[in-house]
Amino acid sequence: MSQNSDSRPAYVGCVLGIAVLGVFMLFLLPLPLPPAFAQNNQPQGSNSASGLPSLVLDPGPRGSPVGAGRPIANLTADQLRFFNDGAARFVHSEAVANGLGPTFNADSCGACHSQPANGGTSPSANAFPNVGANPQVALATANGGKNSVPFFVTANGPVREARFKFLMNRNGSLDTTQPDGSVHDLFTIQGRNDAPAACVLPQEDFLAAATQHNLALRIPTPTFGGGFIEMIDDRTILANMLANQAIKSALGIRGKPNRNGNDATISRFGWKAQNKSLIMFSHEAYSVEIGETNQMFPQKRGFFPNPPPPQCIANSLPEDQTNYLPIGSDTVSVPSDDDAFATFMRFLDQPTPACSGPTCSPSIQNGNRLFTTTGCALCHTPSMTTGQSVFSVNPPGLSGVQANLFSDLLLHHMGVRLHDGISQGNAGPDEFRTAPLWGLGQRLFFLHDGRTSDLLQVIREHQSTGSEANGVINNFNQLKPAEKQDILNFLRSL
Repeated sequence: MSQNSDSRPAYVGCVLGIAVLGVFMLFLLPLPLPPAFAQNNQPQGSNSASGLPSLVLDPGPRGSPVGAGRPIANLTADQLRFFNDGAARFVHSEAVANGLGPTFNADSCGACHSQPANGGTSPSANAFPNVGANPQVALATANGGKNSVPFFVTANGPVREARFKFLMNRNGSLDTTQPDGSVHDLFTIQGRNDAPAACVLPQEDFLAAATQHNLALRIPTPTFGGGFIEMIDDRTILANMLANQAIKSALGIRGKPNRNGNDATISRFGWKAQNKSLIMFSHEAYSVEIGETNQMFPQKRGFFPNPPPPQCIANSLPEDQTNYLPIGSDTVSVPSDDDAFATFMRFLDQPTPACSGPTCSPSIQNGNRLFTTTGCALCHTPSMTTGQSVFSVNPPGLSGVQANLFSDLLLHHMGVRLHDGISQGNAGPDEFRTAPLWGLGQRLFFLHDGRTSDLLQVIREHQSTGSEANGVINNFNQLKPAEKQDILNFLRSL
């Protein structure tokens, strides 16, 4: 980011999020908005106690109260001060002088993580009054930029990033012997009025990549409860993996952890659990999504495998760094933006559901029960307890907290329908981390590529050749319509 620590931003769920279908025409279709935007604090839909519904429908995202975006309880005054500082940087828009580009997907963390509150996931127009249109549309030509809006980015659709499965040669041909898998940013700074005049760096041809079945898309993951996920012990994750083995085996559920390549501990952030920690997550996202160099990623990105032209690099590197203060200052140094982002995410509380226990409608209570009996909870583990954290000055902080994440944080084969052709660490082309479901009630787009806004369609997408979810989806399909509706109502209460 910029050299001024007080004026800088950042970058840094559903039902097992997951990858591009082999048929690229899927992404040429307009993305539908949810069928309804209920504006009360419990989802609308039929109650199984009051008769069968004529149709099983996703009731749509619930309205107020938001129940997300707040700091965890019992922070010290200093911790809260750093949380608020990180939150402010998270939404600050970067310019080239601060570190934007040469390639980028967004100019701040908040551009991608704002639904339903700061730190969330992809925004959309026409959903809630405080949520605007997809910011990537305006970013294409902001400050005189010469970018075209890619075909898979629409005003009412989700924020998206693009990855290429295999290396594309300079002549446009595909080299299927050379895996790629990296993010190829949508935009460049070429032509912007704040970019070097000599910078020539055209956008990549995403339509050609799609035509060659080489394009994989992803949407932002919400960052709520990040500190709780970070503090769940590896031992807890492994014990949960080994629980209920007979039932899991009968349903075809396996699951395995992704692991950090150096220390071999369990990684847990990202669609494929490819990132180990919030520090790594924030530093990598700052480099990949905004293009800003930092102390973990000090080189500027181009389009793999080529570095950017030197004429497109405007600043000394790295652009985001620890700010060292003079002797005699009240503090020794000011954290970098990336460190501030990580602090903000670490202290973001877990989302609060619309109701709990007997305060929920009979439909939601029954949906909660059916979520377990059909087998959904075998992967979407309702809760795990965090270990001991140094950040718990005022207990409980992050120590010994029940994290209601609805995820086992493991990788699962999701079959040909959700196969995206991208491998990351131990995660193969059709493997994804079980997406946490907390906050699902207010999400607008689902699955790793945002292909649908309909929870019923999300469930259907889990079933295909090679998917570990097939047995569970078979159980769901055998439910009565009212029971299916109860599960949808329960999910929208989270």
